[in-house]
Amino acid sequence: MNNDSNSKRMSMIVTKGTLDWAYPPFILATTAAAMGLDVTMFFTFYGLTLLKKKLNLKVSPLGNAAMEMPMFGMHFGMPNLMSAIPGVDAAATAMMKNLIKKKGVASIEELRSMALESDVKMIACQMTMDLFEYKLEDMIEGPVLGGAATYIENATKCDVNLFI
Repeated sequence: MNNDSNSKRMSMIVTKGTLDWAYPPFILATTAAAMGLDVTMFFTFYGLTLLKKKLNLKVSPLGNAAMEMPMFGMHFGMPNLMSAIPGVDAAATAMMKNLIKKKGVASIEELRSMALESDVKMIACQMTMDLFEYKLEDMIEGPVLGGAATYIENATKCDVNLFI
């Protein structure tokens, strides 16, 4: 992390913990860090699960009308009604994981490690830890505990603030 007071800074609030929502914050954080920005990620509510040692990320087409999967040379949409059918979330997750592997996209675990190696500061929301009864030993090494005030103190010094 660059401690130069003139360096560009970026912060983000990470609130979602599904496989498809895990990619944007880690890709943006690692890219910004590679470009020389000081990056802070604040993990709260369901985004906090992305800091767990063991990830079991899933995809749900429910509420995601834009979700289209490439199959048979075409793109097929997943209507919300399909989410009511047992096994659809598991099938969507398997399809997404297969697509990620087939296209050579880094895993969330790999991106998370890259972020830590790039000195991205990760803050685990203390209130969410308490609310969902997580313990620090449930989480990977590296993140620090903090609350909304910790995030806001950092965010007020940033050039870029994102909510994901």
